[in-house]
Amino acid sequence: MKNRSHKILELLTKENKMEVSLLAEKLGVSQVTVRKDLDKLESKGIIKREHGIALLCSMDDINGRIAYHYENKRKIAIRATELISDGDTIMIENGSCCALFADALTVLKKDLTIITNSAFIADYIRGKSNFQVILLGGIYQQDSQVMVGPMIRQCAENFYVDLFFIGTDGYSPIVGFTNRDQLRAQAVRDMSLQTEQVVVLTESEKFCKHGIIPLNLKDHVKMVITDEQIQEQTILELSNHNIRVITV
Repeated sequence: MKNRSHKILELLTKENKMEVSLLAEKLGVSQVTVRKDLDKLESKGIIKREHGIALLCSMDDINGRIAYHYENKRKIAIRATELISDGDTIMIENGSCCALFADALTVLKKDLTIITNSAFIADYIRGKSNFQVILLGGIYQQDSQVMVGPMIRQCAENFYVDLFFIGTDGYSPIVGFTNRDQLRAQAVRDMSLQTEQVVVLTESEKFCKHGIIPLNLKDHVKMVITDEQIQEQTILELSNHNIRVITV
């Protein structure tokens, strides 16, 4: 059922909403089976149903976004763990790749300190390791389960780390990495000031679109970890900005 649920969420993320009958057809199962799957997703608050149609509750809901391109994101996350040594202190921003990265760290590393503005990540890895998790304070965005606002910068100023891992909503050759939310973009900028280098974890699909808010990270981004579908032209553009690209 787990893989089928991932497929349902991938379809809904791509199409926004779909008829239950069409979902059953695409998945090759009965409508009764799909309805049972949808019942479980609805009970978790990820999707909702209206007159035979299923749709995501929110595009910002990270539970749903984790399932979209799950296997690629998981590979990206595992590759990123190779940058970390036991006992390190790192920063992690909100995002589906970042959440899977934090989860992979609990299996592969020990004695880490994770500084994050993501209440989702703090809860996602709760009880899975001996990590110390420092949650930066701020205004709580309920759908994305992330802390934003001016308090983020004030809290982050108490730390300085080597690596800061972020996600992105898109990329433009003109302005660089982008976000669709002003407050989340500002939180990333504020946290990046307290780090040596930023590592972007994202699927290659994000390089084919861009958000409306530039992250304005200037020379902070030093590395991108993505899947092998990224275009050669994009790799060249990133390399020209001294950004190393790792594909999985």
